Amino acid sequence: MTETPRTDVLIVGSGIMGAVVARQLRAADPALRITMVDGGSAIGEAPGLHLHDLDDPVLWARYNERVATGIQGMYTGAQVVREVADSLTGLPPGMFHALAFGEDAEAMPATALAWNAGGMGVHWTAATPWPAGHEVFDFGDPARWAADLDTARQVLGVTPAAIGPTEVGRRVLDVLRRRFEGVGPEDRRPQPMPMAVTATTAGPMPRSAPGTIFPAIATGGGPAFSLLTGTLATSLVVSGDRVVGARLRRVADDTEGQLFADTVVVCADALRTPQLLFASGIRPHALGRHLNEHAFVTARVLLDLDRYGIGLDELPLPRPGEFSTDSLWLPQNGAAQPFHGQIMNRTYVDADGRPLAHSVGLSLYVPVEARPENRLVFSETETDLAGMPRITVEFGYSDTDRALIARALDDIRSLAEEFGPLDPATERALLPPGSSLHQTGTVRAGLTDDGGSVCDPDGRVWGYENLYLAGNGVIPTAMAANVTLTGAVTAVRATRAVTARATALAAH
Repeated sequence: MTETPRTDVLIVGSGIMGAVVARQLRAADPALRITMVDGGSAIGEAPGLHLHDLDDPVLWARYNERVATGIQGMYTGAQVVREVADSLTGLPPGMFHALAFGEDAEAMPATALAWNAGGMGVHWTAATPWPAGHEVFDFGDPARWAADLDTARQVLGVTPAAIGPTEVGRRVLDVLRRRFEGVGPEDRRPQPMPMAVTATTAGPMPRSAPGTIFPAIATGGGPAFSLLTGTLATSLVVSGDRVVGARLRRVADDTEGQLFADTVVVCADALRTPQLLFASGIRPHALGRHLNEHAFVTARVLLDLDRYGIGLDELPLPRPGEFSTDSLWLPQNGAAQPFHGQIMNRTYVDADGRPLAHSVGLSLYVPVEARPENRLVFSETETDLAGMPRITVEFGYSDTDRALIARALDDIRSLAEEFGPLDPATERALLPPGSSLHQTGTVRAGLTDDGGSVCDPDGRVWGYENLYLAGNGVIPTAMAANVTLTGAVTAVRATRAVTARATALAAH
């Protein structure tokens, strides 16, 4: 292992959250020494670039074939390996079921872990709807929340209307707007899906990814930034109320080392962040509790062209390099419309590229109650494939959750039938828990150290002056929408706190 004896800030995890932290830290202090570690290695030639944008026809085709399903757990390829792998070195970079790592995850069987540089940030759809209502955790300061959300949008490069609407997409939006007329404010009407993409006039639109958010991840960052891939943080080194560094292990040959740091920011994911804290003896009561993920109800229906007076030759074709013709959003609006809707439409073509049919792909995300009994339990004696404390997932739906899921199944059937005939037995489904890969809550933020949270609103772990967390696990609310933009807010907050601390220390 190439050991870096000391760094100013150690970031554990090279996904989107780690990239946001690194970018904001670098903007605040160009000379700050930043070291980032990740157990996985790069997919393709450079770490942290989105699979959608790789100059590798095989990887590109594989990704786009899977992403067309609209189901995260499928487009990552995580369904490939469910049995425990023989070794970490035997796993190629990519997404794998938590089961493949030896975790007891049958209660959330579609849960997957990224085992690659860039984490889930090289796989995601780049959908970035913003939270509202019960999803918001402003801790009594709505102005700061709005500013942090706006910063997160800018850093992720959010485009309000990225894919569509085409003329057919507008017809779909018209139906949704008529159906939900008067539900919610004007800015939360059915609309194109905001996405973290670079808008282009033709061809594929590049996705924001760790290597574009903080380019040094992909290109190398000079003497002030180091990215150690294939390097697992196995525990944090604690001295009193400070974390003084981390123990690292190189995956390829099990070489171990130690890296000292003035500040540590853990952005692993909602499973491995609390796992690392547990392995380090940092075990607040709320650690791993309040595991949450919205339920995932999906349907796909062929658009009845005769009903809408649309000819085959009028069907839109996707832009080269894109998997759908329209990516649309049905925002949640409280009790009147509690579901987040993601609508991905697609035109099917024959061998000569002529349109055959058009499908409307509907997904409804159902908010699930945040309950402490939904949790991760870490073993004191057993380890997983990475040699870390083995995780047992305990997760189930409450009566309230099941009632809302039943309503979503009814609603998605009714919505689908607006566009064409639907067979509920074959064209509608409640997917297994874990399918969205949008787990939250396991290191949740809170206002007070009362046992119900792991960190303060800025992500600082209770009882530790220089240990910060960022990412979806910090989100304390029951989310309906995709969680990445909301998770990025926690990264923005943690970075500001780290910067403020460094400034205060320098002044003394």
